[in-house]
Amino acid sequence: MNAEQTISVAKDASALRERGWHSQIADDKAMLRAARDLTKDIGDHRAAIYWADMIGSALLGYGALAGAILVESITLAVAFAVVSVLALYRALLFIHEISHFRGDVLPGFRTAWNALVGIPMLTPSFMYEQVHTLHHKRTQYGTVADPEYLPLALMKPWSLPLFVIIAILAPVALLFRFAVLVPLGAIFPPIRQLTWQRASALAINPEFRRRPPEGDLRPRVLMQEAGGFIWAWLLIGSVFAFGWKPLLTALGVASVVALLNQLRTLVAHLWENEGDAMTVTAQFLDSVNVPPPGVVAEIWAPVGLRYHALHHLMPSMPYHSLPEAHRRLVKELGDGSTYHGANHKGMGVLVARIARSTMGRRS
Repeated sequence: MNAEQTISVAKDASALRERGWHSQIADDKAMLRAARDLTKDIGDHRAAIYWADMIGSALLGYGALAGAILVESITLAVAFAVVSVLALYRALLFIHEISHFRGDVLPGFRTAWNALVGIPMLTPSFMYEQVHTLHHKRTQYGTVADPEYLPLALMKPWSLPLFVIIAILAPVALLFRFAVLVPLGAIFPPIRQLTWQRASALAINPEFRRRPPEGDLRPRVLMQEAGGFIWAWLLIGSVFAFGWKPLLTALGVASVVALLNQLRTLVAHLWENEGDAMTVTAQFLDSVNVPPPGVVAEIWAPVGLRYHALHHLMPSMPYHSLPEAHRRLVKELGDGSTYHGANHKGMGVLVARIARSTMGRRS
């Protein structure tokens, strides 16, 4: 595909976007080829970056959480809580990277992350492994079989605030899951089956039912659920030893982390597909990059997630390589390309776009 054909694809895609998302958006083969050919040398996971980033974020988050609990000044407590939210949010989002690990990449990282972040935050990696990859399947993205897709832009206006606010309840729901449903499920198989199908995946599609774990995930599920069960009851028991303040502060921080992640999810896609299977290019254009020069996106979409559309082109690309991959593709393809169509200015612009779309669906 030459430059003129590439521009033609971009124009066709733009025209289709005005009418809604359709599977007729053709694949821009030049863009797909460039994404493959220009990034072959930056696809390795650099262990030093992963370990330092994850451990540093977690330790900063827990240290700030301790400060929020221990200080008497409300102003200082709020400041510590804000730091804790941002650091633990970053540490938690490594679950996204782990869900894309293949083979024995970064030995020990998954186990260490679960011990340091996943289980303490009651979000172990099994809740995303073999779930998130369904969202990347070419024939499932944006369909009813996608656990991470809702056509939010095509829903009623009240659906957006509900989608965001409900995330605040996530920490309490997770505490109930591990403290109550896990032991009950060990005794009563129907409860175990229901818990697995409906409450064991980080999914936003209410129609999604999780299938049984496959391969080496099965023993990890047992270990992680046992760890989550023990930790949940330690948290509950802490009330008798230390009073309510530590637990309520921790739950408050976790709720804001969940809220921030839900806001990020709200603008990770344009949510304009009505359920049809889409080409890779259509999936890319329904996804969102918020590239530099703005720096705020690195706070609300860390660990490479500000390049979410690019991630859909190259799901196995490590997060630390995405900025360089983006620079290379922008330089190669130019502003008039299909690639440029997935780049957006920020969260506010994206929320406004989705809100305007829902406002036309009041009836």
